[in-house]
Amino acid sequence: MITNPIASSRRRLSGGHFLAALIVTALISPAILAAPTQQAYLKASNARAFDNFGGSAAVSGDTVVVGSPEEDSSATGVNGDQSNTNALSSGAAYVFVRNGTNWIQQAYLKASNTGVGDYFGRAVAVSGDTIVVGALFESSNATGVNGDQSNNGARYSGAAYIFTRDGTNWTQQAYLKASNTDAEDYFGWSVAASGDTVVVGAYQESSNATGVNGDQSDNSAKFSGAAYVFVRDGTNWSEQAYLKASNAEAYDAFGFSVAVSGNTLVVGAPEELSNATGVNGNQSDNSEPGAGAAYIFVRDGTNWSQQAYLKDSGTETFQQIGYSVAASGDTVVIGALVRSIYVFVRNGTNWAQQVYLEETGDHFGTAVSVSGETAVAGAPGEDSNATGVNGNQNDNSATDAGAAYVFGGLGLGTMMAIVPDGSGGYFIRFKGIPELTYRLQRAADLSGPWPAIATNTAPPSGLLEFHDTTPLAGQAFYRTVQP
Repeated sequence: MITNPIASSRRRLSGGHFLAALIVTALISPAILAAPTQQAYLKASNARAFDNFGGSAAVSGDTVVVGSPEEDSSATGVNGDQSNTNALSSGAAYVFVRNGTNWIQQAYLKASNTGVGDYFGRAVAVSGDTIVVGALFESSNATGVNGDQSNNGARYSGAAYIFTRDGTNWTQQAYLKASNTDAEDYFGWSVAASGDTVVVGAYQESSNATGVNGDQSDNSAKFSGAAYVFVRDGTNWSEQAYLKASNAEAYDAFGFSVAVSGNTLVVGAPEELSNATGVNGNQSDNSEPGAGAAYIFVRDGTNWSQQAYLKDSGTETFQQIGYSVAASGDTVVIGALVRSIYVFVRNGTNWAQQVYLEETGDHFGTAVSVSGETAVAGAPGEDSNATGVNGNQNDNSATDAGAAYVFGGLGLGTMMAIVPDGSGGYFIRFKGIPELTYRLQRAADLSGPWPAIATNTAPPSGLLEFHDTTPLAGQAFYRTVQP
């Protein structure tokens, strides 16, 4: 059963009345209004065993980019010779475009300094006519933008590559390195793009700096991690910010995941270990190893600042929150490696947890993405032998076959409202998905218990109303679940 808390509390006012508050929650379901259909089955133009094609993927409009980090050719640049296997696990990326309902491969991308074992394609991102590809094991000691690629003096320091499209032709526009390149930083493990902004994560970077643009020179916080923001002016790229966690500590893996949407950026740190809960909690108690966290940064002009520090409402050891992250406008989705995803939404400058979704086991949340009110979560450990869309989930005879789940109704566009009924009770109203059944649960505290108080099926309009005629005294929390 997938649940979707959490409601805001009702607080008693003078005279025994209650404040009617908006509940920041969503109506989430594995179903969507129109069933999707598979449109294409993509393979590399030089498909070979063990290339790991599909190890990463991204989409923007009619363009898809797929990473193949263990591809083996020694080609460089765009559309080079794919026929040899002289550079084992150098990696590649493939660009596909849609015309109507037909997909074709448009480009075959390689690094400008292809090297054995670089894992070019471990991470990919696309925004319009711009693609960024990460190569976490690239080893040059260059720093900044378009530095000297010719030596391998910083083993596994990592790099990222920017490609741009003019018409149907792709060219490499920039070669990105950290401003503090160091061996084994894994710069390029994660990448993200939005317009003229690119973010690159380096989760093994080791400085003890905190916040934005701190001192990079002291490597006393091993594998604390960092993220780097690059911006484009015309055709020129430059580093705009060097981001660290506000509570940077050794082995937190800040930068393991990154996402950006306009002027909002989110960075995951799945090994962060504070026992804080919710938004902007106490970062100083490190009693929950591997609990994980995510950090929101926002840009004002050219200046970045941390806006929020996000944790689960019930932090647990080894959840690894921040293993994956995604952002779209005022909505952020955070995956935890164990079994769950969390949706946070922003109202003004304030963030609140909107949804908690859980699937027992299956590594649900290993990968997440969000666009508008729709999110998708990957579960590579799911075991059903179903095929296609909305198949039978009950036959678990295909171990680790994997699955992806699509959810709708995220963001502040879909909210639950509490309205007094004039007789001491409350109407709880929201918009659901037609034909789906929702059960309303209520609790005096976020930790529960959560008994059900009503069950309804959404009509064609999707508008649902529950009537709580015997409300709890003090505060109450509401959530919806699907039986």
